[in-house]
Amino acid sequence: MGAEVRAVTNLELQERMISLVRAFGLHRPEETPCGEPVAVAEAHALLELTRAEPLLQKDLAQKLRLEKSTVSRLVKVLEKRGWVGRKKSLHDGRAMELRLTEAGKKAAARLAEARRAKFARILEAIPEEELAPIIRGLSVLEEAMNEGG
Repeated sequence: MGAEVRAVTNLELQERMISLVRAFGLHRPEETPCGEPVAVAEAHALLELTRAEPLLQKDLAQKLRLEKSTVSRLVKVLEKRGWVGRKKSLHDGRAMELRLTEAGKKAAARLAEARRAKFARILEAIPEEELAPIIRGLSVLEEAMNEGG
């Protein structure tokens, strides 16, 4: 690909990504894209805790791709909301294990249902023959972002 074509493609990719972020609502950090009044980082933390519990705080940081200090502050917010409990790991006294509380499980379930409904609406708007290429394109984009930063 020539430099001129690459430059145009770069600008087009930027515009498409910006448009996608805005269309999905990712530019509103205090509300999930599904319209729930929960910070995006909090919603992602709850999602990861529903996938694996207990989860070490350092592992949550890795899964969310956030600094340990950021996750520490995030966990404090989740504790304050009554959604997460933490305690020292029995296997490593320096590590903190995180678990969802009953209130946290209910909040996570509410977010999961809102997410399911949002994606159902999106899927309804996409012609069936376009689904496979879109999913493949998103996979390629994700891989490129993971490799290229």
